[in-house]
Amino acid sequence: MLNKLVKEGELRLGEGRISGYIACLLSFLSLLGVLAFHFPEYLTTPELRQNYSVSLLRQIMFFALVISGSLGLLNFVRKKNKRLGMLAWLFVIIAIALGGHRVEVGDFDDNTPYLGLDWFILDLLGSTLIFVFIEKLFPHRSKQVILRPEWQGDLNHFFVNHLAVGFVLLVANRFVHEAFGWAISTDIQGFISSLPFLLQLFFIILVADLVQYMAHRAYHEVPFLWRFHAVHHSAKHMDWLAGSRQHILELIITRCLVLTPIFVLGFPEEVIGLYVIIVGLQAVFNHANVQINLGWLRYIIVLPQFHHWHHSSDSAAIDRNYAAHFSFIDYLLGTAVRDQKEWPDEYGVVGDYMPEGMLKQQAFPFKKVDKLGM
Repeated sequence: MLNKLVKEGELRLGEGRISGYIACLLSFLSLLGVLAFHFPEYLTTPELRQNYSVSLLRQIMFFALVISGSLGLLNFVRKKNKRLGMLAWLFVIIAIALGGHRVEVGDFDDNTPYLGLDWFILDLLGSTLIFVFIEKLFPHRSKQVILRPEWQGDLNHFFVNHLAVGFVLLVANRFVHEAFGWAISTDIQGFISSLPFLLQLFFIILVADLVQYMAHRAYHEVPFLWRFHAVHHSAKHMDWLAGSRQHILELIITRCLVLTPIFVLGFPEEVIGLYVIIVGLQAVFNHANVQINLGWLRYIIVLPQFHHWHHSSDSAAIDRNYAAHFSFIDYLLGTAVRDQKEWPDEYGVVGDYMPEGMLKQQAFPFKKVDKLGM
């Protein structure tokens, strides 16, 4: 049924698709929120649930249910995309039947395996509100529509990557502690802790970016690793959702490598927490369909224009612009795109051999392909 409701193209006022999609999004996220309230030990992220207000989330869920129900009803009354309105009301009815925003949360075990459903809900809602607005306010390609081709597959990547956050962190933490516990030095960790907060923040981002640069370069230059990284590069349209297209094994490996120096050097929790926020925002922003000119800063930090070149299939962009945070790393190491026009023409992998759909892309590295150009 959902496939019949989805038509790629521009959203126009008056046709019922904007109100319908908003209604479906809010009602579906509300339903997921109700499930998270019922099973917090299995569906919420420990680091998150220690910091957000349950009462505030209840209020947000209440208003989300009211808004989605009202917009769904509006589609019925106006006879515009009634199927979207019906789907939204289906989610609303199920959410209310399961207790809605009034679900009580009792005591529960805090050491159970979990899926990051709350992280998915909050990040999807926040990213949609923030980055869709920014893309429409400062667009690079003004004619690119919100529901561009293959957006569903990238949303599935977004969903899986967020749900797997608990598993990824578990694997990464175990790898770091068991493989590099011997490298811990109390003297070095004491020196790091003695530095001013802003200097610690600069160093944690720099160290992480240097490690990620080396790993990223290996993904491009080692044919076997490229099969996994090609999934990320296969997006032919750049926007805030495109960065979510990533193979789960690459995600795990990269997290393990980046967390290693952070753990060994002993950065304080508050520094790590701010670093995680910056990483999340910059990763989404750098893939966004946004054109913002910050002048000479583009030679210091990674901005959308810099990272868009990395995703380009133009010959001048192949194996260039590896850095995730500081663009000066590529300029110093000679891997930055130079003397080219402002923006690339095309995105994706050369040869366009990647299948569409999240499941097929996850399976791709393990299949024999003769079109990798290697």
